[in-house]
Amino acid sequence: MMRGVSRTRGLSGDRGLSGDRGLSTVEVVILAPVMILFILVLVAFGQLVDGRGAIDGAARDAARAGSIQKDQGTAMAEARKAAKADLEDVCSGPVHVVQKSAGFEPDTLFTVEVSCEVRGLEMLGLDIPTTLEASFSSPLDPYRRSA
Repeated sequence: MMRGVSRTRGLSGDRGLSGDRGLSTVEVVILAPVMILFILVLVAFGQLVDGRGAIDGAARDAARAGSIQKDQGTAMAEARKAAKADLEDVCSGPVHVVQKSAGFEPDTLFTVEVSCEVRGLEMLGLDIPTTLEASFSSPLDPYRRSA
């Protein structure tokens, strides 16, 4: 008799769940766009973090490239070239390199500031300009060749 009861209950048990049919489909339809948006936000902020690291590295390379030159004009040209080479795949606009140190005398620091607008939140459809900047200093070599 127990065996017959469990069979009947198993067959008639579907009637009690008939109101829940299709609920998982509705959950997927509602949650899928939310999950996709969450993943896109993570990717966008990951690009911003990657951009920050690239800008820091470009500022370091630009300062070093400029600090080993013999005159200020060549130093800025080499600094710009180094920064642009580092940031060509990161920036969505032009790369700006500005000398922040005064003069170009031996035993001083050559300081540059590198900035550019990076991609990141554009992929989410948000037109929020994100300009990152970094500065770095490198000592001018006192034994470098003078002009």
